[in-house]
Amino acid sequence: MRRTARRAGKALGACAAAALLALAAPAGTAQAATGVLVIDGTEHEDPQGCYRLGDFAPPRVANHTDETVWVWSGPDCDGRVTQGIHPGESAIGRGRSVYID
Repeated sequence: MRRTARRAGKALGACAAAALLALAAPAGTAQAATGVLVIDGTEHEDPQGCYRLGDFAPPRVANHTDETVWVWSGPDCDGRVTQGIHPGESAIGRGRSVYID
């Protein structure tokens, strides 16, 4: 019985050590979305981060990337998310800014 408990303890210790190493390893560098994000006719190649939308006319957003574009109610990607525009979709941005990874 003690041998079984020791083996289980060693296995658990090995798993814990592996998990700790995995968490301690640095994450890969962030990469921009691949493709083109078009906001009111202006193209942004391999976009990343926050982009403001126009203040007057309803902004047209075309997502030709591999990531979802998130529309925010605030001008600096703050406030709340009002909609998502998935890859391959175009929509009127119902907010003040968009964010893409």
